[in-house]
Amino acid sequence: MAKTKGTFLGHAECAACGSEDNVAVYDSGPLTCMGCGAKHPNPYDNPSEDTEFKLVEKKQSAFVDVSAVDGYSTRGFKERGIPKDICDYFQVRSGVDSSNNIIEHYYPYGVDDITGYKVRTLPKDFRAAGTLEGLFGQRNFNGGKRLVVTEGELDAMAVAYASMKKYGKIYPVVSLPSASGTKALLEQRDWVRQFDEVVLMLDNDEAGKAALDKACSIVGIDKAKIAKLKEKDANDELLKHGTDAIMSAIWDAQPWSPSGILQGDTLWEKFLDREATESIPYPPCMEGVNNLTRGMRYGEVDLFTSGTGSGKSTMIKEIVLHLNETTEDKIGMISLEEGPGDTVEKFIGMQLKQNLTDVGAEISQEDKRAAFEAVFSSNRIILLDHQGSVADGSLMDKIETMCLMGCKYLILDHLTIATSEVEGDANSAVDKVMSDLLKIAKKHNVWLGVISHLRKTSGGGAAFEEGKIPSLDDIKGSGSIKQISFQVIAFARNLISNDEREKNTIKIRVLKSRFTGRTGDAGGAFYEAETGRLQYVEETGFKDITEV
Repeated sequence: MAKTKGTFLGHAECAACGSEDNVAVYDSGPLTCMGCGAKHPNPYDNPSEDTEFKLVEKKQSAFVDVSAVDGYSTRGFKERGIPKDICDYFQVRSGVDSSNNIIEHYYPYGVDDITGYKVRTLPKDFRAAGTLEGLFGQRNFNGGKRLVVTEGELDAMAVAYASMKKYGKIYPVVSLPSASGTKALLEQRDWVRQFDEVVLMLDNDEAGKAALDKACSIVGIDKAKIAKLKEKDANDELLKHGTDAIMSAIWDAQPWSPSGILQGDTLWEKFLDREATESIPYPPCMEGVNNLTRGMRYGEVDLFTSGTGSGKSTMIKEIVLHLNETTEDKIGMISLEEGPGDTVEKFIGMQLKQNLTDVGAEISQEDKRAAFEAVFSSNRIILLDHQGSVADGSLMDKIETMCLMGCKYLILDHLTIATSEVEGDANSAVDKVMSDLLKIAKKHNVWLGVISHLRKTSGGGAAFEEGKIPSLDDIKGSGSIKQISFQVIAFARNLISNDEREKNTIKIRVLKSRFTGRTGDAGGAFYEAETGRLQYVEETGFKDITEV
């Protein structure tokens, strides 16, 4: 098969200098040894039946005579924006083909003297010649105010060119052998720490990000700074944005903080994130709660607690209907005490503003269906049919599946049942479930409302069912419940009052609000038996019942 003119065929030995494979063989034109520069006739220019040229496989390390590479020429890399004087400064050599086109870069390494070269066969095939000691560029510098560390040799030269163009001199800059080359940084740690500060300008990709914390740890928190680039690396930054962009990235480098420890502009960014936090109001029947907490937020876990029969489930359904009417997001309900049929029935009644327990038989199926369509036809309310199984692993998987289906608001009713089948003691089970719920809220950026029961009162004191408002210490289970919850909202209703209004009024108190820090009484909600709905009341009409 005829070969295309200029096609690279492989490498061959050089009879002039004895190099085993420094001659680049093409199908036409003179052949040049990249080591000694000797020219050789190309047998493919005058092919015959017995034409044969022994091609050899390029070796990985030992074949290159490092001293021979020292004699290679230096060239500028126009396509990378690197002028010749920068290559001269770092002694970066070039290998060329028969047409004098650069086909290889030789990047020198060595702490005091050149001990080896990192060889780049264009476009991106790397191997080593000799021993790669230290960091690229290290021989050129010895302490000072600032050192810049990049991930590639071309990036280091881009930084050097930027400083030379801006200030007329080359600022100290070195390169790791690769993103995984932090070992070299560790070996040269004492040398690196001679500088007052060390700016890490690693590649803006996954490998670079993975190496960044490790490199900063080696440099030390007292000296390490991080430069942010718009592009993947410093050389791309130079090509697309010029030398000023590189220098700005160095000047604007921020002190490194280990994971979880924040300082400098990172703190300002966190403040801006908080300012931009969107709060979604609770329904009108919780107006007092909105006044204290500003509502609910993605990424948070809110807790609702009260005695038995105090109206938690009704309040939760008011929240669901409100979200369904005022947002376009999906809502997931995990009701472990209530079957899906019961839940749907209550929503239909609330939509009709009719208590189906009293007048259900008087309402036509058509009206019930219309109310069902109003609540469920958009498929935005999703119910979990737990079918009697609430094992932690299965439950958390299902909650996460709801998140993946698009639910931005989820309600778990209730925590005690959710932890009942988790292995281990009760408190450990609560700790695990609450920790998992927080992880889900953060991972998927959703709001999670959790219902929790209360401890039994002791010592003959007033019961919660008599209208006693719970405290944080009354929450049943581990202390992690109140610690992890962003907001804790307590309800109380005097179920035994002879006053019908008092008996049907839910008193509300905010026990915790991490977002606003405001707590206290939040009015109440009056339950209208005829409609099955809750209406906000500013004054509840009954006082707290305290312990006897």
